[in-house]
Amino acid sequence: MSDVAILAPIPLEHLKTGIEVAERSGFAAFGSRKWEMFRALDDMRGEQPVPVLIYPSHTSGPSPMPAKCSWLGWYIGHVESPNGKHPKGETHRPVSAESDTIGHWALFWHIARLKRLITEEEVEIQDIQTIKGGWRKNSPPRGPELIAAPTGLIYPLSL
Repeated sequence: MSDVAILAPIPLEHLKTGIEVAERSGFAAFGSRKWEMFRALDDMRGEQPVPVLIYPSHTSGPSPMPAKCSWLGWYIGHVESPNGKHPKGETHRPVSAESDTIGHWALFWHIARLKRLITEEEVEIQDIQTIKGGWRKNSPPRGPELIAAPTGLIYPLSL
């Protein structure tokens, strides 16, 4: 599993409030409709955390290219959501995301150890290696995607 990571857009306001939630409760929960990808990833990873490279996205319209991944965290699992809300309520949700649980998320994926990267560690999306079946590199992905894990960004995980 050390060769796989996740590349994901997350609105900046959710990252800023998500870091507080992750520090307080152990992880931040973000909504997604990509249940097939997360199920497959969980089958592959077992209990092993997976690095997540995050680029701050905009809530309206696509992000400009070249976008940079300036946040990092660890994917530690997901919970499915038949009613569009996290089973534990708002405990792990960023405060800024409270209004986006209107029944449209298939699952909530959990990120631990969320942190802002220093400028020297930021990675341009166009420099990230895709894996077969990944997104097209001429525009940033609009949701989480599996990528080839970049070297040099991994930091110790102690949950």
